[in-house]
Amino acid sequence: MGRVQLFEVRLNHGRVVYSPGEPLVGAVRVRLAAPLPFRAIRVTCTGSCRVSNKANDSAWVVEESYFNSALSLADKGSLPAGEHSFPFQFLLPATAPTSFEGPFGKIVHQVRATIDTPRFSKDHQCSRVFYILSPLNLNSIPDIEQPNVASTTKKFSYKLVKTGSVVLTASTDLRGYVVGQVLRLQADIENQSGKDTSPVVASLLQKVSYKARRWIYDVRTIAEVEGAGVKAWRRAQWQEQVLVPALPQSALPGCSLIHVDYYLQVSLKQPEAVVTLPVFIGNIAVNHVPLSPRPGPGLVVPSAPPQEEAEAVASGPHFFSDPVSLSTKSHSQQQQLHAALGSVPHGAPEPRPQDGSPAPHPLPPPLCISTGATVPYFAEGSGGPVPTSSTLILPPEYSSWGYPYGEWGPGAWWGGSAPGPMQTWLSPCRGPTVL
Repeated sequence: MGRVQLFEVRLNHGRVVYSPGEPLVGAVRVRLAAPLPFRAIRVTCTGSCRVSNKANDSAWVVEESYFNSALSLADKGSLPAGEHSFPFQFLLPATAPTSFEGPFGKIVHQVRATIDTPRFSKDHQCSRVFYILSPLNLNSIPDIEQPNVASTTKKFSYKLVKTGSVVLTASTDLRGYVVGQVLRLQADIENQSGKDTSPVVASLLQKVSYKARRWIYDVRTIAEVEGAGVKAWRRAQWQEQVLVPALPQSALPGCSLIHVDYYLQVSLKQPEAVVTLPVFIGNIAVNHVPLSPRPGPGLVVPSAPPQEEAEAVASGPHFFSDPVSLSTKSHSQQQQLHAALGSVPHGAPEPRPQDGSPAPHPLPPPLCISTGATVPYFAEGSGGPVPTSSTLILPPEYSSWGYPYGEWGPGAWWGGSAPGPMQTWLSPCRGPTVL
């Protein structure tokens, strides 16, 4: 087995998640079968971000360092056979960003120990990765308590000569959520035409931006709900809930190479209509909880119905001003949502061991460092889509709509430029689409 039987880094109490500004305490343990001469025993604590141009590639093209501290645990000498322990302590910077791992980059924090041996002898190294969670307080985001409402009107033609329009309005009860919270969605649809609409789909989307030699945007569907369509000359209201799963926090403050955004997109395929609501994911919930869900702006019934409406009235179905309630056809979170609604509410006391003994350490906020499997698209230049691999199982998909584009215009979603000839986006059912 060799002279060195054990060489490892251990963190006190087996901790793996830390907060910025906390001390990181541990020890380097060595077990030797025979004496080992050495020149120095050192330990370093580092935090950095690395970004690549290719998925799951270790050839980093851009790096950013957050801290790099080193300690000398022992000077030149010889370690006798047996077990040895060298304690260490580092103070983590208050500005350290949250750990993150995606197909095109990662924010990694680790402790590395090295035994420098004399010339012509093999050096020994070991490392231990730990995670930093810098809590994002949603209350620090400007206008987080303002209504989250978006609306669009889509005019279209059908049966060659007929025209109509659909008014789609979507709203959520809050603009920011924490893991485990339920996002309450309300969609109001007014079908001012003689043609039924396609089913309405709501998708919670994650967009991760990587700053390499060019901006790379990685988009995936986190959860998706599909509701029924709206009959001709009808108004309808659809209310649904989406459970916020364990997700990396929005923005990743402190890191300039990786940025995370979330959106709730509500869409119709026929006629094509999309509204997009920005959503923030944090670790400290919004203090203000509305007394009731914020409805969208009132829908106005036209005082002078168009000619095609008069024809529809004469031929059979009447136009109802009172909205009907739409049913939900499918939900990618059905089982998880039911379980969450029956679980301990957010903010309840932390669970303790069944024997009544106190928990050894406070439970840290939920930490998610992975984004799962995605297909990227590029903001500039050429290059085909590159699928990524991950062990994370994605929820089932029900649609192949586009991604947030909506009311901010192409500049906000495509990183400041219109899509190029080879840009792609993720089509959940059919794979990547190349423009």
